[in-house]
Amino acid sequence: AGGAGVMRQVRELKVEDVLGREPVRVELERVGAYLSGELVMVTGAGGSIGAELCRQIARVAPRKLVLLDHAEDNLFEIERELVEDRHVLNTVAVLADCKEEERMREVFAEHRPAIVFHAAAYKHVPLMEENPVEAVRNNAVATRIVAAAAGEASVERFVLVSTDKAVAPATVMGASKALAEWAVEAAQHRYRGTRYSAVRFGNVLGSSGSVVPIFRRQITAGGPVTVTDPKMTRYFMTIPEAVQLIIRSGELATGGEVFVLEMGDPVRIVDLAANMIRLAGFEPEVDIAIEVVGRRMGEKIHEELFNPGERPQPTHAEKIVCAIQPPLDPEWVENAFARIEELVYGGDPAALAGAVAELSAERALAVSSGT
Repeated sequence: AGGAGVMRQVRELKVEDVLGREPVRVELERVGAYLSGELVMVTGAGGSIGAELCRQIARVAPRKLVLLDHAEDNLFEIERELVEDRHVLNTVAVLADCKEEERMREVFAEHRPAIVFHAAAYKHVPLMEENPVEAVRNNAVATRIVAAAAGEASVERFVLVSTDKAVAPATVMGASKALAEWAVEAAQHRYRGTRYSAVRFGNVLGSSGSVVPIFRRQITAGGPVTVTDPKMTRYFMTIPEAVQLIIRSGELATGGEVFVLEMGDPVRIVDLAANMIRLAGFEPEVDIAIEVVGRRMGEKIHEELFNPGERPQPTHAEKIVCAIQPPLDPEWVENAFARIEELVYGGDPAALAGAVAELSAERALAVSSGT
């Protein structure tokens, strides 16, 4: 019975307790009004962020909502929830892989979306270290393909869901998302009729693979709760917050911006662990141990939200800033992709994060010297 009691207590954890701040709330009806009556497409519609995007977009009455995912089960679940539980009858479920250029062109030609939220990505950092080729294909190459298909189909707005791990990337996953941001910026040069933007945020509480469900499992099992480094901090936000930011950013975009959410102060992971243990009715280090297990490959002590050469600029939206940077030469992006793809397909994935970090530095240098 003890175990069940623990589970109940742990489950009642308030998000505010973890964030150390009030969650950001926007008036969705107002900021999402631009989606009403429009044809909207969400890629990665079955993922943690994609599914919540679909739920919130459905609330502002788009003309049609196209759910695209290449994981059959996830797509089935989000369509079932929208249609059967929420009676959103104007949804279309499209089973497709963003890495397939021909298929993407077909989907865009068939559905002609006006607004695209590109949330499809692989995000589990250690898993991507083990599968770097897939990380780059799915996060970077696929973003290039979808962004081009959107431009060719005269989509009005295209929003890339990005991450703070794309800033000065130290992991393959971060590197693949930095490339995705560059791909979107280059697409803005090529397809002037589409407004492209990217949205960067920190760790999303409660998304699959995030630290809270892991700590929760460890507490329920009686511990230990494992932390990789006592100094480690992360920016946290909730899934609804992240999604409200994405929708708001789509409205703010005039073309080529990278938006960043102000997520308050970073949270120390070891404090988060101790808080969760206390909230479950236990004493840290007395009832449940906190064990330091050492950093994982490429794991940073602190995440940054801005690259060198980027400066934050406020927007007229509360809690959203824009990362201002001098324009990127589309030729440079072509060459960057060529260099990375050579490493990926030439079987030298180990060099990948290093190469992207070098490219990031090269970009910052080019920027600061004004070339």
